[in-house]
Amino acid sequence: MHILAFDPMSLILPDLGLLFWTTAIFLLFWFLMSKFAFKPIVKAIKDRERTIEDALSAADKAKTEMQQLQSDNASLLKEAREEGAKILKEAKDVKESIIAEAHTRAKDEAAKIVSAAKVEIDSQKKAALAEVKNEVSKLSLEIAQKVIGKELDSSKEHQSYINSLVEKINVN
Repeated sequence: MHILAFDPMSLILPDLGLLFWTTAIFLLFWFLMSKFAFKPIVKAIKDRERTIEDALSAADKAKTEMQQLQSDNASLLKEAREEGAKILKEAKDVKESIIAEAHTRAKDEAAKIVSAAKVEIDSQKKAALAEVKNEVSKLSLEIAQKVIGKELDSSKEHQSYINSLVEKINVN
């Protein structure tokens, strides 16, 4: 009877048959792997690398576009602020122009009113002076009638003489 015993040395120094079959199976496995598995694995790894590179380039492109958009937004915001300031300045200028024009028109109207009032006052003054002259001539005639005691002739010569005397008198 043969008892099966485990020999620890057999792991360190394998039998020649075991060595042959292990090597043959390994080479067959390696051949099958290179024939059927390595190409799809390498292809999948290359596809994955390409996908990662594409994603990185897309991310870089998106980052560049984002920076461009931020730059564009900043410039648009700056332009909008400048345009707003320009519009406010124009509105302020228009307001000041309208106020100045209204002020000028008001001065012109006031000057016209004052001028018309002066003309009216002058005409009223002349009318009053003419009326006063007429009253003075009548009074002068009445005084002369009473002083002389007789009624003067109201002919043109007497009237013009009286008017010349009245003009010589300084009426206040």
